[in-house]
Amino acid sequence: MVALSVVLFSVLSHALIRFQCSQLVVERLDPLVNPGSMPSTHVHQIVGGNSFNATMDPKKDMPGESTCTTCSFSEDFSNYWTAVLYFRARNGTFKRVPQTSQISGATAGITVYYMQDALYDTAQKSKVTAFKPGFRMFIGDVNARSKAEVAHFRQLTYTCMDNAGTREPETLNFPNRPCPVGIMVNQRFPTCWDGVNLDSPDHMAHMAYPESGTFESGGPCPTSHPVRTAQVLFEVVWDTRQFNNKADWPADGSQPFVWSFGDSTGYANHADYVFGWKGDALQKILDTACVVNCAGAKTQSTTNMNKCTQKTVIDESIDGWLKSLPGGHQVS
Repeated sequence: MVALSVVLFSVLSHALIRFQCSQLVVERLDPLVNPGSMPSTHVHQIVGGNSFNATMDPKKDMPGESTCTTCSFSEDFSNYWTAVLYFRARNGTFKRVPQTSQISGATAGITVYYMQDALYDTAQKSKVTAFKPGFRMFIGDVNARSKAEVAHFRQLTYTCMDNAGTREPETLNFPNRPCPVGIMVNQRFPTCWDGVNLDSPDHMAHMAYPESGTFESGGPCPTSHPVRTAQVLFEVVWDTRQFNNKADWPADGSQPFVWSFGDSTGYANHADYVFGWKGDALQKILDTACVVNCAGAKTQSTTNMNKCTQKTVIDESIDGWLKSLPGGHQVS
């Protein structure tokens, strides 16, 4: 178990940053949950530094080993990943759902936030800390199939987008109607760190939620996890428009989307994060009073973001119309 003194996390921050990361690769690799497995259990879409691999040892020098990143902040070689969404047709076949980028010109991927107060609070004045090399975390439960099970986590949600600006209502399960623009999936990570471990066996125990209230209300961290960190938020927009004809949906009228591991409820929404910013680049940004556009932050063009890709190492078909989900997962 990797540990780090609280002292190294003591610098305060004052920023909210939002940026796009284009897609690096889509395949069955998961170095956090299935380290070393080739393939991992289910398909993921991965963004960030191109040193991503099947193991991602905690001592790995991600900025040093990466030659590019898919993120607009050019010193962010972290890796961010989620499961992939599939459409299940009435005839029982599956097709991977494409993604759309919220930043013009970027290729699919994830919109990433680091914030210290609620997204709508432009003051962003609470005191939080930045992560350090070796830090990683996971949020969600791939086995959850009920509202009670997902309620253990906070703010793993879906939004049925009627237009590009739709942000509510948010639900814990998949939308049950056609979404004119697509489905936005949000994954918000816990914000209280135990002050010692950069990871834990389940990749979650070293992090916690406020002991009362919420992150948005400024609730205090529990004594077991006293260090308040920036909240990491993923926004992923799945372009479901080509699948909106209900005549193609299952005959029983149920919604047609499933995660790449077979979940048809949406309650098993989850995400992975491995920190990999270069040097103190993230700390410098967070020390700057700014919202979204931060002076001094090194950025790159969307063209360079999109150029940064990886060749797949798992030889299997994940696109086109498939008779079964990659890995043979059954819908549940």
